[in-house]
Amino acid sequence: MARVHPGARGIELGDSGSVAFSKDGETAQEEAGAVASVLTVWRRSLLLNGNGFTVFDAKGKLVFRVDNYASGSRTEVVLMDGVGEPLLTVRRKRSSIALPLATLTQKLSLGEQWMIYEGEDRANPRFVVKRHLNPLYSRALARVTPCASDAKSCQGYKVEGSYAQRRCAILDDERQRVVEMKRKESAKGVSFGLDVFHLIVQPGFDASVAMTIVLLLEQMFGSGASLLKIGKS
Repeated sequence: MARVHPGARGIELGDSGSVAFSKDGETAQEEAGAVASVLTVWRRSLLLNGNGFTVFDAKGKLVFRVDNYASGSRTEVVLMDGVGEPLLTVRRKRSSIALPLATLTQKLSLGEQWMIYEGEDRANPRFVVKRHLNPLYSRALARVTPCASDAKSCQGYKVEGSYAQRRCAILDDERQRVVEMKRKESAKGVSFGLDVFHLIVQPGFDASVAMTIVLLLEQMFGSGASLLKIGKS
């Protein structure tokens, strides 16, 4: 039987490696030049009673992990490296206004947004991510905006596609694909379902940020049973 990654001891499922990256999301031609790294993402926590993700690089090395206990509410999700050191933290923030209705007061949500912080910091977020309000009528799922004020870091990103089908792309402001999510298949062409997929990251894009965006897509569009529990901040 195949494994999630050949170097991942005791973990079942397929292959991994590096592929050339192209605008159309398929294996690029040699003339494209750029070579993207491929991460194998497994939607499963290393903890026995937890929700989360386990991520391997092309050599089967554990590079990222997310471990949230299944019981109880969590106000944040932390992306860790392979040895458990925090890399990025996601916290949810919801804006609303109060509207009078007879003698009752209702809150009308103006949309949800998530803040991405360096390590476990609680100030100076790196990115703010907003869910697209009408994903049923658009390929757009979310918008990722850097919080830095310097011009070099002000480029934003858009997430498009279908997380339910594990076919998504992160595009920069020039609509160049910098990250792509694809269903994983074995060497015999057999799909491993939704719990194992590839995350293809273009050189120059931070793989930890790419994986954090995956966490947010799970929060926004994942099934109720597998949704990472993130409360209000």
